[in-house]
Amino acid sequence: MDVRRVVEIWNPAERQAGTGYLVADRVVLTALHNVRGAGGLEVRRLDPGGRETWAAAEPLWPGPEQEAQADAALIRVTDGAWTPPAGAEPVRWGRIDGAPGEGRLGCLAVGFPRSEVRGGVRDTKEIRGHIETLTGLRSGGLITAYVDGVAAPSRPAERSRWAGASGAALFARGRLVGVVTTDRARDYAADQLTAVPVASLAARPGFANAVGGDLVLAAVTAADDPEPPRTAYDMAAPRGLHNLPELPSRFFVGRDEALASLSRALSEGSRTITQTVHGLGGVGKTTLALHYAHGHREAYRLVWWIRADTPDLIDTGLAALAARLRGDAPALATAQAASWAIGWLQTHPGWLLVFDNAERPQDVRAVTGQLGSAGRQLITSRCRAGWTGEPIPLPVLTADDSTDLLTRLTDGGDEDEARALAEDLGHLPLALEQAGAFIAQTMMTTGEYQEMLGRYPGEATDAAPEGSDPARTMARIWRITLDVLAERDPRAVDLLRVAAWYAPTGIPRDLLAPLAENPVDLARILALLANYNMITLDRWTLGVHRLVQMVARTASEADPHRAGSLVSEARDRAAVWLCDTLPGDPMDNVAGWPTWRRLLPHAEALLDAWRPEEDTERTQILLNQVALYLQAQGEVRKATALLHRCLEASIRVRGADDPVTLGTRNNLAGAYETAGEVDRAIRLFERTLADRLRVLGPDHPDTLRSQNNLAGAYESAGDARRAIPLYERTLADRLRVLGADHPDTLMSRNNLAYTYRASGEVGRAIPLYERTLADRLRVLGPDHPDTLTSRNNLATAYAMSGDATRAIPLYEEVIADQLRVLGADHPDTLRSRNNLAAAYESADDVARAVALYEEVLADQLRVLGRDDPRTLRTRNNLAHAYWRTGDTARAILLYEQVLADQLQVLSRDHPDTLTSRNNLAHAYWTSGDAHRAVTMYEQALTDSVRVLGADHPTTVILKQGLTVARSKSWKPRKATD
Repeated sequence: MDVRRVVEIWNPAERQAGTGYLVADRVVLTALHNVRGAGGLEVRRLDPGGRETWAAAEPLWPGPEQEAQADAALIRVTDGAWTPPAGAEPVRWGRIDGAPGEGRLGCLAVGFPRSEVRGGVRDTKEIRGHIETLTGLRSGGLITAYVDGVAAPSRPAERSRWAGASGAALFARGRLVGVVTTDRARDYAADQLTAVPVASLAARPGFANAVGGDLVLAAVTAADDPEPPRTAYDMAAPRGLHNLPELPSRFFVGRDEALASLSRALSEGSRTITQTVHGLGGVGKTTLALHYAHGHREAYRLVWWIRADTPDLIDTGLAALAARLRGDAPALATAQAASWAIGWLQTHPGWLLVFDNAERPQDVRAVTGQLGSAGRQLITSRCRAGWTGEPIPLPVLTADDSTDLLTRLTDGGDEDEARALAEDLGHLPLALEQAGAFIAQTMMTTGEYQEMLGRYPGEATDAAPEGSDPARTMARIWRITLDVLAERDPRAVDLLRVAAWYAPTGIPRDLLAPLAENPVDLARILALLANYNMITLDRWTLGVHRLVQMVARTASEADPHRAGSLVSEARDRAAVWLCDTLPGDPMDNVAGWPTWRRLLPHAEALLDAWRPEEDTERTQILLNQVALYLQAQGEVRKATALLHRCLEASIRVRGADDPVTLGTRNNLAGAYETAGEVDRAIRLFERTLADRLRVLGPDHPDTLRSQNNLAGAYESAGDARRAIPLYERTLADRLRVLGADHPDTLMSRNNLAYTYRASGEVGRAIPLYERTLADRLRVLGPDHPDTLTSRNNLATAYAMSGDATRAIPLYEEVIADQLRVLGADHPDTLRSRNNLAAAYESADDVARAVALYEEVLADQLRVLGRDDPRTLRTRNNLAHAYWRTGDTARAILLYEQVLADQLQVLSRDHPDTLTSRNNLAHAYWTSGDAHRAVTMYEQALTDSVRVLGADHPTTVILKQGLTVARSKSWKPRKATD
């Protein structure tokens, strides 16, 4: 303590005065609140005679982001006439060492009492006290000093006579250990002062550099020795000492926000001592840390980079620091050198240590715990949990940033190709850099690399570009993580291999439940994977990075985690678990549709990753079930493609005559029929029936099912002459083989009645419908879905016969029961409501029909989707109802929209599309647009004759419409007449 270094501070902007201490010739240590907001600081040295003049000064440290809890600052005297005190003793720095068993530590502060008075001559006064070494450091890191005695001011004052103590340097054993931040309020024994420890300030970026010289903190204890002895750590470090590796890439994009967050966390005003950055391997943690360290080198006296993959590497890094600091001193063994480095860091604050790629918190905790608050520590890790403080997560790049990075790395190139490749690489920086360098060196295009990645993902992700570190490829980085996971719980790696075959996001947790013993065990495995950033978790689902999946799906005998047998086994398990989870009856089990919607992306991803030539019996089941669900949702083209693949696989695996193969061929024919390819469906149904007759015999239920389906295809083609006899034959065979009350027999009777109705023989259909309904009521019960369907069909037959008085009440009763039994969203319920709207329209209650059509359409859009054939049919019906109200313009607009969607979804030749073309042509004619009407009638008629035949009801209607449209004498009747 040298009283000549005590200075008085004046802050004219805030009219704030206080005390400071010269820690260098022009640098003053004081309290931050003394100088905050200052526009023209002034300082002057002790001058009992009042002759010392005020000198200009400015804030030096910290910057404006300093937190209020760190109430300390450095200011610099800028007045050119300023001269430091001659012969003043140099500052000696200290930190309080509260070792067990020690007691009180004497302390001293010197300030200017009543310094808020601007004028006058006054002297400094001493405040003496003590610090309880075991309790004097508060939880917030502040020092509590108890005042034992105060030199009386020259003149008493009503208010605090020690207002000038704020900013005073606090000394113990001749060492500067803190900065007083609160004034003493009254003059009585055991009063207290609060101070910020110098040890915490010295650890903040920029403090040590601003002070200048070698800032060494010697331990200050309550022992009798007034001056701690010199130690082996008293050697100084050269300013700017570092061992930082070179930045890995000349491009650094998309990380401004992350770098700013890291800078704030380790800023001079932050209380953070140790900051961790975590993320998936290859996401750029090391690069981010390097950019921070290079960009902030001037803020630290020392910056040291340590590889932290293992505890041994940490010791090696510390030993290298010791060797650099000790220079020519005798070499130490690694453990001794690491221990020496820790001791030096404890006494020389103001440094930054970077622990790169720490596998586990416990690997670095032994070192970081010893270093306390002497400096800043930055840790990068794949591990997320267990760190001190809140880690900073580092996500992948955005699509725009990853495209920008890839484009720069490849010196331009096609931006669309770069965006597509970036998507395949999952926007992972290391993968982008690896790909970009490879593309640039091999002079290939981005599109060519993308194709190579798709065909050879294992080789592409393990190919190190020339001049790069062979160990830092995506495949090898992830292998290191998998080694750690396998050591912790091998099932975690098993789970990752299985999840790799599903879609990258939204994987239901319970889909992976077979791997664990119970839900708690599963949660533990998932938490382990999430902790190492190999998966992302939310409440119900998990996600896996698409590039991690790509590598995990690629067999490599060089990687023990990707041996061919393990990869194949994981794929088989993924298929088994998915098939076991999917609900049955995907076409009619509406209750299972929400589950299907959640699992469909994973089923499609699994099937896409499985080459067709590798399909097994398990994938056949999956292909068939997915196809039936898609067909039920109106995605007939996708369903047809999957059934094609399923049939080819079944022929290869089971044989052409296997019953499963024949069933798949039957389903494919049904998909053709739904898609409107009736001729193709008929040919395949006929072939399937012939094969089932040959293989299974005429009385097998599957053979009878083929007869029924073929009759339905004839009916769809408008060929009632072939449909009715085959339905009658099938009904007779089922009566003989299965009995009158078998559900299949009742279905045949229902289908025969439907064909009678469709061919215009409504009088013949109604009695058969009534009989079928009576039998279903007796056999299946009133609430069975087939019984409800019979009631709907009978109501439709009544409506077609013109008997609205029986049709409408029956529809209303059926809908009430369907709402109760099936629910509002079941396709049967929606169909009955659509039919009821048509009955209202037939009964000339058009306004009521329009309102119900609109309600049904809204529900179908929500449940089935815009492109489902049933939704398209309701839109067509609504357009007709608009036309009936006289709103021809609105009807034409909706007809045109429906037709455009049917052309895209169903095809030009689908029966529903032909019906819409007829309706639109009629609407054109009634609006007076004869030319467009005749043109559309002619085109539609040609297609209908070719597809459905000259005698099909749709063809007949088109012929009649065309004849009327060509008639010059006919004038269209208003729809409202």
